[in-house]
Amino acid sequence: MTTATQTKPGLTARLKELATSPWLAFALRLYMGGLFIYASVYKINYPAEFAGSIASYELVPYWAVGAMAMVMPWLELISGVLVVTGIRPKAAILVLAGMMALFTVTIVITLLRGVPIGCGCFHSMEDPITWRTFFRDILWLGMTLHVYFYDRKLHLEHLFLVKVKEL
Repeated sequence: MTTATQTKPGLTARLKELATSPWLAFALRLYMGGLFIYASVYKINYPAEFAGSIASYELVPYWAVGAMAMVMPWLELISGVLVVTGIRPKAAILVLAGMMALFTVTIVITLLRGVPIGCGCFHSMEDPITWRTFFRDILWLGMTLHVYFYDRKLHLEHLFLVKVKEL
């Protein structure tokens, strides 16, 4: 009986240590940054197609579609590069988390309305969104939040940027 109680706290502590590991957060940081860089490439190269994807959701006023199609991919690219390189990664991952939250809410609204459209996340011709898309986005949102709270490894800003105290 005492052996079982001794292994449980050890196992629980080990799982907590693994879940809050800065190295896990670093790996997720690279993954999420790379994912957003990859997603931005098509949108930057084909802004009209991406504008069509935004318009198909029928959630954005027509006058804002073009601006969103031009700004959103660059925001994804810049934030993704900052996250991967470790320059202001907390701020950049917070931007990506906000975008993931927005995308997730948009997908839920679209699913509840029954609009059969593709996500528009990576290409213009994608399979229609499903609840699987929603759960994928929830997982990605969780990853971004994990990075925000636990990432402490290889932040390049600490090497190159002047600190306020040094001025």
